[in-house]
Amino acid sequence: MKPINLLDKLNKFSTHWDPHIIADYNENEIMVAKFSGEFPFHLHEDTDDFFLVLQGEFTMDLKGESHVVKEGEVFVVPRGVSHRPRAVEECHVLLIEPKGTPNTGDPETASDKPRI
Repeated sequence: MKPINLLDKLNKFSTHWDPHIIADYNENEIMVAKFSGEFPFHLHEDTDDFFLVLQGEFTMDLKGESHVVKEGEVFVVPRGVSHRPRAVEECHVLLIEPKGTPNTGDPETASDKPRI
């Protein structure tokens, strides 16, 4: 048990849309990621999707609506809802998902989630 410095973790990688696991919480993975550009529309059938903006901002596109999520704000996408995050400029985000959840909703297209 020790504190986790989010800035230190974010400085360990430069890729976009690749969540990196920084801790476990109950049966969940706590991750950090960098967003830039557009992620494809996708959904998670069995779990909600949690986003906390640490730096910058991104837009969450849903069917028929979009929401700007700014630094210090949380956005939760309910399970089964198709969504796409996109960021004009690089944005740093903390994510929480149940262990083993593919970031694209599909294990075939999901990125690895390395532990840092």
